Amino acid sequence: MSHDETEVLVVGAGQAGVAMSEHLGARGIPHLVLERDRIAQSWRTRRWDSLVANGPAWHDRFPGMRFDDVDPDGFASKEQVADYFAAYAAKIDAPVRCGVDVRSVRKNIGRPGFRVETSEGTVDARYVVAATGPFQTPVIPPVVPETAGLAQLHSSSYRNPRQLPEGAVLVVGAGSSGVQIADELQRSGRKVHLSVGPHDRPPRRYRGRDFCWWLGVLNKWDAAAPPRGAEHVTIAVSGARGGRTVDFRALAADGITLHGVTRTFADGRLHFADDLRRNIADGDATYMAMLDEADAYIARNGLDLPEEPQARTFGPDPGCVTAPILELDLAEAGITSIIWATGFRSDFGWLQVDAFDGDGRPQHTRGVSAEPGVYFLGLPWLSRRGSSFIWGVWHDAAYVAEHISIQRTYLAYAAGEPDAPAPGAAASPPGRPGRPAPDPDPTAATTTGAA
Repeated sequence: MSHDETEVLVVGAGQAGVAMSEHLGARGIPHLVLERDRIAQSWRTRRWDSLVANGPAWHDRFPGMRFDDVDPDGFASKEQVADYFAAYAAKIDAPVRCGVDVRSVRKNIGRPGFRVETSEGTVDARYVVAATGPFQTPVIPPVVPETAGLAQLHSSSYRNPRQLPEGAVLVVGAGSSGVQIADELQRSGRKVHLSVGPHDRPPRRYRGRDFCWWLGVLNKWDAAAPPRGAEHVTIAVSGARGGRTVDFRALAADGITLHGVTRTFADGRLHFADDLRRNIADGDATYMAMLDEADAYIARNGLDLPEEPQARTFGPDPGCVTAPILELDLAEAGITSIIWATGFRSDFGWLQVDAFDGDGRPQHTRGVSAEPGVYFLGLPWLSRRGSSFIWGVWHDAAYVAEHISIQRTYLAYAAGEPDAPAPGAAASPPGRPGRPAPDPDPTAATTTGAA
């Protein structure tokens, strides 16, 4: 077993870990990135086969490199996204060690820093960045028991329709994952039921611009906190099949049966809440509100963008909405599989420091935790709405790296030295020799409001 020492240990080499490495390297801060699998492995193994990014390639990237194999307005496949991060890590010469599992992080006693136990030995680090993201432990609500005789799997374990037994499928959850999986299953010839909960439903595109662009110019990416009660509301948006606005009425017209929120199971019957009509209406309201804001922005700035009146036209409500099905006999409906697109919970059991509240949630301000020397990166709403997205995590990493840089100047202070560095002063020249200049920031135009 080995023993290493480093100034900053970054745990995780997904988009957050790679971004963190870039900003630490640019500031000349020694660091090490540990990854239990391969770089961006979750993109390869915890997603279904046909998954594509939810944002266009011009937007869902780091400023320092474009997708060479994807049209700027196209949507990268999961393999292309994983390859992108692996190539980016190589480009910035990130010090990543793969195949190393971090098992515990504990604060040192009587000296600064932390002792990190890994599958390959120990590491002493002055700072630790938890860059493992929020998608760690799949959540399957304890509704349908295993004794019901159904194939049940989380959306992170779903790959394609062929892995499921013959028969109809119930998909629970109508965010990006649930909608795309339900649509794929229906197109494969399956009979599909979809349980629809509360959600936001933005337009994929409107008046010639993608919704990522609209969120930018309307300053919605920079929202510092979600509206009260909307912290966990899902977003029904998809990049599948070239990117289309999610339309639950159209899904029903194609043959998918919609239900409200899944509640209870007994005697072979599943019971749903009588909230389907309200959930769809509330999603429509968020959709229309964005169209109104977009129209107002266009008028205010005198932009020449094409009219799109058809975007405000909804199809008729299907029968499953006007006469909702509140109870379903699964055997009678031929349902043999349930896919739970019900999200994840974080698992920071390895991070054994005083950085969590009584419910185990990270306590932090913009990633700077309550435990000095520990940082979080890649969490939803870490600093703003865009924090858990590819480009957003890059900007959050810059803030965390700068905070670490400032802390280093305090630790480097020697009393009475006239040339002691001011807080934030670079301890060494920023950047690395020969590092190419970054491409223009893909979000620069959106955050300034430029067309």
